[in-house]
Amino acid sequence: MTSPDSLDRERIRLGSATSINSPAATASAGAKSLAFLRIAVGILFLIFAQYKVFGPQFTLHGGFQFWFNKFLEDGAYPFMVPVLRNFVLPHAMPIAFLVAYGELAIAVALLLGICVRPASACGALYMLTLLFSSNYPGTQAPLWQYFGASLDHSVLALCFVTFLVGDSAAAWSLRSRRQRTQ
Repeated sequence: MTSPDSLDRERIRLGSATSINSPAATASAGAKSLAFLRIAVGILFLIFAQYKVFGPQFTLHGGFQFWFNKFLEDGAYPFMVPVLRNFVLPHAMPIAFLVAYGELAIAVALLLGICVRPASACGALYMLTLLFSSNYPGTQAPLWQYFGASLDHSVLALCFVTFLVGDSAAAWSLRSRRQRTQ
């Protein structure tokens, strides 16, 4: 005769011990949702990084400088203008390589679920830098226009903050795979 403990262990092993509405199932669904978002942002960063890393236009032939000159023309926040003119543009080539390989590193970290928090901290800082370099709506703009103008970068910055706060590597990551095999 089997004991109740052995039946419980067998149900857990087969996955039938938790109902769809149990806290464990809800936590698992939350972890998978966060992992899905992490992987989606990783794919976006991989798309943006690949042309910068594998093509010379962005890093070696003025692509980086083009974008930052456009940012200066179209609306950098006033406190960022001297930084862009006096630091970023004079050091454009090394910063272009930092941007290209930084985006690639963020993409790999998010896709594999390794070093997600450090990558997310760098990603959030990067998004805020881009936001203040390019999304200034002007001095006369109402408050809501600041938020509207920032959507290009603020949404991704919020994703990175979410990855910093939550455990987005709890599912669909190298860490979770390694824990399952142990």
